[in-house]
Amino acid sequence: MTTSMKTSSAPRAASAADRRRRRRETWAAYGFLSPWVIGFLVFTAGPMIASLVLSFTDYDGIGTTHNVGTANYRQLFDDPSVAKALLNTLVFTALRVPLQMALALVLAMLLMKAGRASGIFRTIFYLPVMTPPVAVGILFLLLFNGNVGLVNEVLGWMGVTGPSWTTDTHWVKPGLVLTSLWSVGSTVIIYFAALRNVPRELYEAAELDGVGRWNRFRHVTVPQISGTLFFTLIVNTIASLQTFTEAYTAFFGSANSQTYSNDAALFYVVYLFQQAFQYLHMGYASALAWLLFLVIVAITVVQTKVSKRFVHYEGEER
Repeated sequence: MTTSMKTSSAPRAASAADRRRRRRETWAAYGFLSPWVIGFLVFTAGPMIASLVLSFTDYDGIGTTHNVGTANYRQLFDDPSVAKALLNTLVFTALRVPLQMALALVLAMLLMKAGRASGIFRTIFYLPVMTPPVAVGILFLLLFNGNVGLVNEVLGWMGVTGPSWTTDTHWVKPGLVLTSLWSVGSTVIIYFAALRNVPRELYEAAELDGVGRWNRFRHVTVPQISGTLFFTLIVNTIASLQTFTEAYTAFFGSANSQTYSNDAALFYVVYLFQQAFQYLHMGYASALAWLLFLVIVAITVVQTKVSKRFVHYEGEER
């Protein structure tokens, strides 16, 4: 009788110890997660909810706030600057994202040929990413000045007359796109890591079958890194739709607002910033922010739906 009681009490004691251990581990996990959760609630979810509430008011940060219902959202459709800014942003994104991805992939493939020197070149490619965006905006004015800029001077050496990048409305966005390639290094590093994970056996098998370089790229490289390509497509698209600092520094700073053509560089977030902090239309700016959020969500959903036909994941059955 005594032996059976001791035997039955031992599992109960072990079970209680396991429960205490699991409880401690659970609280430890909550402790490690709490900084991110608190940061998300305070700096992301909280401001988003606040901006949604403010988008239905005439809040200006100074006077009394009144509820205006959906007036701010109705104004979005009557404001011609909203359509202009949104179109400028979409055109900039359509130009920048494919060009940045293509250039990054070319540079990453060149890194694959660099051997031991790839570490040095990775550092060289990534260093420009550390450049402050304000400095990039100033760099744009220096390089793309229509009269004394380095870009037009180089084009002149080849007998090409360069355009007025900073004043011609047709060339403002292409100039900003070319300037944005200054920070292509982060995408290069991502592609380089993806290319290194492509099994060498696939290339060897394709080469033995007499497949040329272009077809190896199309049928081996691209499918194997398609997940990474899709990831950078999403990230770069969202970043491009939120472009602000470079365009604002170059065209809307106090020293530049009367010098250069502004309309072609009026990106959506620039206009949002003007409404919020120059004209103190905080409620209207909040509505602008939510419209941009919905546009980003819609574009991301479309990209995700389309990607199912082109993105290949290892082990996935098709």
